[in-house]
Amino acid sequence: MPKPESFPIEKIFVPTKQKKAIKPEIVGEIAESILDIGQQAPISVRLDGDRLVLVEGLHRLEACKALGETTILGVLVPVELAQPKPLLSERPEVEAERIKMARLKQLRLEKEAAEASIAALKSVSATESPRTRPTKAVRDNPKASPGRTAKSTPKTLSDWITQQKGSGGRY
Repeated sequence: MPKPESFPIEKIFVPTKQKKAIKPEIVGEIAESILDIGQQAPISVRLDGDRLVLVEGLHRLEACKALGETTILGVLVPVELAQPKPLLSERPEVEAERIKMARLKQLRLEKEAAEASIAALKSVSATESPRTRPTKAVRDNPKASPGRTAKSTPKTLSDWITQQKGSGGRY
């Protein structure tokens, strides 16, 4: 197998048929991976006269472009061996695995957000102190309407705004 070498990105020609297969979400995932661990798999290019033609690695190439890279690791393959492989998105088992991994990542992020929210609520309730100033008793006011005697907690933002307007509070 040929040894990977560095190729200038602007010298690599991408056939129009391959350009149509770009999936931005895959490019984003690969770009994140390249930022974390670097480019692990080289792209494949072939010579066509004085230019390089992309054979395999469209999403890796686009991810490197998005990251502002000027060069990319690749291998130069002979024209006879330059049969393009099907894209990852064309293989259903790979697509199913990618969807599964994306869903697991989403669930993990939701769980972490819920745990952080619970921890924040616990820390706020632990640091709150009871009110020290006396409050005006609404029960003692004969003009108070029955709805205002028992403070209810609003369920939505619009309910809260309505409650604040009704009680003369600022929002």
